[in-house]
Amino acid sequence: MSTPFKTIAIIGKYKTPEIVVPVLSLAEFLAAQGYEVVIDSLTAENAKDSPYPALPLEEMGGKIDLAVVLGGDGTLLNIARTLAPHHIPLIGVNQGRIGFLTDLSLETMKKTLSAMLKGKYVSEERLLLQAAVVRDKREVFHGLAFNEVVVHRSNVSSMVEFEVRIDGEYLYNQRADGLIISTPTGSTAYALSSGGPILHPSLDVLELVPVCPHSLSNRPLVVKGSSVMELLMHRNGDIHVRYDSHSHVDLQLHDKVIVSRYHQPVLLLHPEGHSYYHTLREKLLWTQTL
Repeated sequence: MSTPFKTIAIIGKYKTPEIVVPVLSLAEFLAAQGYEVVIDSLTAENAKDSPYPALPLEEMGGKIDLAVVLGGDGTLLNIARTLAPHHIPLIGVNQGRIGFLTDLSLETMKKTLSAMLKGKYVSEERLLLQAAVVRDKREVFHGLAFNEVVVHRSNVSSMVEFEVRIDGEYLYNQRADGLIISTPTGSTAYALSSGGPILHPSLDVLELVPVCPHSLSNRPLVVKGSSVMELLMHRNGDIHVRYDSHSHVDLQLHDKVIVSRYHQPVLLLHPEGHSYYHTLREKLLWTQTL
């Protein structure tokens, strides 16, 4: 079998029992073609009679060559963050609603995967963020984000007040409901809803998008991908930093949030002929007549 992929992990959307049927169907299909198949242990909990070995997601690094993710974009975001240190290629099968990242359909996944496993695919590296919370000169939290890191208020009665520096240079003091620091991948998520531009995923840039800023002149800003952004909290209260909506940390007065590019990008595999512009037209309904 002439392929770089010997062992393939199948990961389904968590807490979704109905995902078991396509997961096991795909596992059987891949095993019949001679691939070693493992199933994520949380996915396997809903497949008690599965003949395939179960492996915790955290232990897959170095043991698999490819991960096929059945779920929505949120599922793939989670898998990407966890497997990022190991640079394992990911293929997404859409089981969600929009599916910017999961571009295979359940109906055609076997046919499409069969071609991709024979080398008919397009590989794409996506920028990943890391963010540290520093309190009294000590790092109290560190996390990864595929879409965005967001500093925001947790109630409706107050604004967030903070100072922003880029590569050590003062940018501005900000009063707003929050600030989004987004990757190009995240530019079609929360950043887009807050008025930020859509960035092609191949661009080595980041964007800062204020959420309901107090100043009317404050606008989204695009910076180089190697930039290091520092946010210094000027106000105490109900303020959080959030990583792709999967985890958050409460912030205190004088806390510093340091955001930069993670050293390892996410590696996505798409079917041959994949077009980002086609994805935009389809997902954002640009082809519909108003």
